[in-house]
Amino acid sequence: MLLLDIVLVALALSMILVIGRLVIGPSDADRATALDLAFVHVLAAVAVLAARLDIPAILDLVLVGTLVGFLATVSLARLLDRGRS
Repeated sequence: MLLLDIVLVALALSMILVIGRLVIGPSDADRATALDLAFVHVLAAVAVLAARLDIPAILDLVLVGTLVGFLATVSLARLLDRGRS
């Protein structure tokens, strides 16, 4: 349990760095990448929390979230690429 608590704290600390990049990112591509990484951090925290609380049903939500996150990343990439041309 201590290891899972340490992982949750590490995820929270790295999320602060991601939010910093989201706020001060010099380009829209940097902000889109930071937003995707923030979503991955949230999903990882939920997965670790599911293991910590021993609730395996939450992992189904993590699986659906990863699929939605992938589709959102592809959509943002297409939107940013279309804006350049």
